[in-house]
Amino acid sequence: MKAWIQDRYCSADELELRDVDRPAPGADQVLVRVHAASVNAKDWHLMHGDPKLMRMSMGLRGPKAKIRGNDFAGRIEAVGSAVKGLHVGDEVFGETDGTFAEYACARAGAVARKPAGVTFEQAAAIPVAGCTALMGLRDVARVRSGQKILINGASGGVGTFAVQLAKVYDLDVTAVCRTRNVDMVRSLGADHVVDYSQEDFTRSEHPYDVVLDLVGNKSLSEFRRVLTPTGTLVLSGGGTYNGGTFFGPMSLFFQGRAVSRFIQHRVLELPAVVTTEYLTALGELAESGKVVPAIDRTYPFAETREAIRYLEVEHARAKVVITV
Repeated sequence: MKAWIQDRYCSADELELRDVDRPAPGADQVLVRVHAASVNAKDWHLMHGDPKLMRMSMGLRGPKAKIRGNDFAGRIEAVGSAVKGLHVGDEVFGETDGTFAEYACARAGAVARKPAGVTFEQAAAIPVAGCTALMGLRDVARVRSGQKILINGASGGVGTFAVQLAKVYDLDVTAVCRTRNVDMVRSLGADHVVDYSQEDFTRSEHPYDVVLDLVGNKSLSEFRRVLTPTGTLVLSGGGTYNGGTFFGPMSLFFQGRAVSRFIQHRVLELPAVVTTEYLTALGELAESGKVVPAIDRTYPFAETREAIRYLEVEHARAKVVITV
């Protein structure tokens, strides 16, 4: 099979399309013929080895996982001996390492059936971004109807899902984005939009019950300044590549851990966790039209490098999808 490979930390231009052996599923895995994949900030973080502190776990000189990509949608070709409820021929979507390839093996617990009314491209846009947004609102922030939420980075992959999910949960949504994305985030349901090139949202006189940060471009004190006295700040990674960092967004995580025990605000970290339960819930919302995966551009498999470059350098809005 063909796959996009990296042997060391590098730019998108240095990824190579090579012939490699088709993977075989483990007992708890399924083998999927990939029809579509999507690009996440996680992909270029791993590609560059950024932040450098994470190389302790990712691999000192190069990533342990050589094939990039995490999101996928496709059709099951083989099923591991311990897998139940999934069968050869099922159309599925989910998350695993190495999805910028013709085939990928995924743990059954991170796979769900693709709803018939959702395309492969739409389904591939959901896993990491959609699950991160769902977990951030429902399980981490534990939002309640009527609350006011500010989403910093509302036009990105996670942000576009977060705006829509916030409206599903009946929240008053303020979305922060750049000028060219104002109309898009408003069309997704945002009640208020802040153009960060024209206004600093940290100077707002209207406090929020929840702030979901998907960029990491403000200090902890600036984020806390716009919270209600008992508000919740949820921190996530993301952003764009600017030459590499040692700590990256982790510096905010460290600060949050240090002060959280001494303040009334809840300062929480948002991991990217993909499960069958999250995927199924998001698939149902997508099929019903309550949440629509927002796709900025679609690239053919041969142009995977261009797709990654567009996300990391051009500040892509919504999701970038690759058809395989």
